[in-house]
Amino acid sequence: MGCGARRTGRHLDRRRRRAVVITPSQTVGPFYGYALPFARGGEIAPAGDPRTITLHGVVRDGAGAPIPDALLEFWQAAPDGSLGGAPGSMRRDPVDGAVIGRDGVEFTGFGRVPTDADGHYAVRTLPPPGGAPYVSVAVFARGLTHHLYTRAYLPGCAEDVLLASLPEERRGTLVAREERERVYRFDIRLQGDEGEETVFLEFR
Repeated sequence: MGCGARRTGRHLDRRRRRAVVITPSQTVGPFYGYALPFARGGEIAPAGDPRTITLHGVVRDGAGAPIPDALLEFWQAAPDGSLGGAPGSMRRDPVDGAVIGRDGVEFTGFGRVPTDADGHYAVRTLPPPGGAPYVSVAVFARGLTHHLYTRAYLPGCAEDVLLASLPEERRGTLVAREERERVYRFDIRLQGDEGEETVFLEFR
């Protein structure tokens, strides 16, 4: 009888464990440096193209501290408005199999870069067209259960429908600041007060 009681107790314990043990949501990263970055991931523009611009900045958390292990992806239309880009970001050397990345000749329309120890990133690309005057950005970082989407607009894009729909104090978080000719600063703040936190987009 005692043995039977013990077996029943064990069965009850199993049922309780099954009923209350729920796997929690997992945050993203930090583990991006292992396999996701690729050779010349920030070289979206063809090498030597005179139209090339540099877009760079720092990714910061809610306290304003730089995030040293975030990963950013960039997509954009070519200056002529085409969306095809060029394949080959993950090209491999046919001899040793090493990833050699893009060929430096074609405009790919896509880039992927990690932030450095100071939370800084940089990409070299071509100016987006007037019909789609922005670079789309996806942010992957520690503490995020899902990656975030935003846009980086160059100065002078106030006619864009999405940008014009935002309150003025929020609009500025999506507009890159021109530091010097063909060099633009676009910082990303994951959390913060109005006017500090970057506007993120929700796609449905």
